[in-house]
Formats: sequence, structure tokens, C-alpha cells
Amino acid sequence: MRLRLGARGSALSRAQAELVTASLAGAAEVELVVVRTTGDALSASGQPIGWKGDFTRELDQALLDDRIDLAVHSLKDVPSALPAGLILAAVPPREDPVDVLLSRDRVRFADLPRGARLGTASPRRRAQLLAARPDLDVVEARGNVDTRITRLREGRWDAIVLARAGLARLGRLEEIVEAFPDSILLPAVGQGALAVVTREGDGATAGAVSRIDHPDSHAAVLAERGFLATLEAGCRAPVAARARVAGGNLTMTGAVFAADGSRVLRGDADGPAGGAGSIGRDLARRLLDQGAAGLIAEPTA
Repeated sequence: MRLRLGARGSALSRAQAELVTASLAGAAEVELVVVRTTGDALSASGQPIGWKGDFTRELDQALLDDRIDLAVHSLKDVPSALPAGLILAAVPPREDPVDVLLSRDRVRFADLPRGARLGTASPRRRAQLLAARPDLDVVEARGNVDTRITRLREGRWDAIVLARAGLARLGRLEEIVEAFPDSILLPAVGQGALAVVTREGDGATAGAVSRIDHPDSHAAVLAERGFLATLEAGCRAPVAARARVAGGNLTMTGAVFAADGSRVLRGDADGPAGGAGSIGRDLARRLLDQGAAGLIAEPTA
């Protein structure tokens, strides 16, 4: 069986495509098809990403046009509602979703001096970092992983925050100074997970990729995505969630933050992993009852 795998051209996206290709060895011969997305163009020009679908829509269209058979994404880049005709066919084993600190001179977060410039492009991270250290100067840091690390070393920032999963897939874990606990920096919805998307009704492709699906990882991200979808929050909203599955039981924490870190609504939920989506949706409704919509509506810049 021959499959056309669509991915973005970045080093990280190619690394993710290689992981999927290796996992499918013996079940399919995989041809990589590189698709440039709107998100790639915006990122290269240093412009902000207005919608997480900017990283996926050209790949979605390639699937719908039958130019590729499957696409691989960082799951945190995938909108909570896929276009009609596409399905989330598989979620491979999830990497550790934590955020990590990289800094000049390997200074830890607690030891950064007052006024230190800490770079991130994420409103979610910015809100939580300011909640923990309001004395820091949290500034915009855009570009791919290599670009941000290079600019850190050049002195543009004193420290930056990245996802551990991306560094792991690029073989750059040695760059990490420390990992943040969830109590300080709760991850993004879907962070650390990959999404393998196929056309609805393409049973042959779905059957081939089912072998790389990890049920516990899949359930965890379904809970997180249910949480995000119910909040009706976009990629620029300071929303975070993390779900875990053990022994058939799912536990999760979700939170919504004021843009400046001054307020937070946080909750926990648990239940059978088979009801993952409902667990996430129910937790979101609880936070909405407490006023989460008002925090989400606040400007993030």
C-alpha cells in the first residue's frame, strides 16, 4: 500500500512526518508531500498567527482534493472542529506536554533578575508567567525553534519558553534549563500530541494508520479539545488544559486566565476515559458558569 503523507516544510513538521512514516513501516510505503501553509508564510515574515487553522487549512484542502491521503500536524495547531469530510484518524503516543525554559547562562526561572526579558508568542504562556513573576518583562518571541534559540543566544531575550515535545522531536533536549510544573505553566490543549488526519470514508488509509493510534493519548486530547470547543476559545485566548489516562480513568485540569495573569479560573474533572469528550465539555461549562467567557473576551495584547 502506498500513502501520500502531507506535512509542512519546517524542520519540526518533517521530523513529525518521519515519526509517522517509521511507525507505518511494514504496513505502507509512505511518500512525503510538503505543503506550504499560511501559517508558514506568516511565521517566516514575523507576523502573528491569527487562527490556529492557518497551519492546517492548506493541508486540509490537499486531503479534500485527494492530493494526499493523510496529514500530520502538531495537535495543538488543529482547530477544535475539523472541516467536513475529514476525521482525526489517529493520535500516536503523546510526548510529555510540559513547557520548558531556555535561558542565557542557564539561569532558572526563579533566579531570573527583575525586569528580565522573557520571550514567548503565546498569550496562554504570557498570562501564566506574569501570574508567577509579574516583575518580568514578557515580550513577543516569534519564529521557529531554531530561530528563537539563535535569537536567545544573540541576546534578544534573557530567556524563552518552548514546548518540550518539539525539542524532543528535534533532538535538542540538552537546550532545556528546567521544565515548568503544571502549577506554574499548564500546557496548551493538545500540546505534545500529533494528529493524523484522513478523509472520511477512506477506510483503507484509516485502517493503515489505526495501528499507530494510542488510545490513552487519543482520549486525553479528546477531553482537552472538548474543553476548548465548549469554551469557544481561539488560539489567541489564554486557555490551558491537561488530561491524563491511567487504568481506564481520565483526570484533567483546565484553566482560563486574564491576559495579564491577574485572574484565573481553574478546575479539575475525572471519569471513565470512554467519556473523554464529555468530561472536557462538562469542565468547560463549570468554568463558563464562573465567568470564563469574560476572561476569554479580554484583549490579549
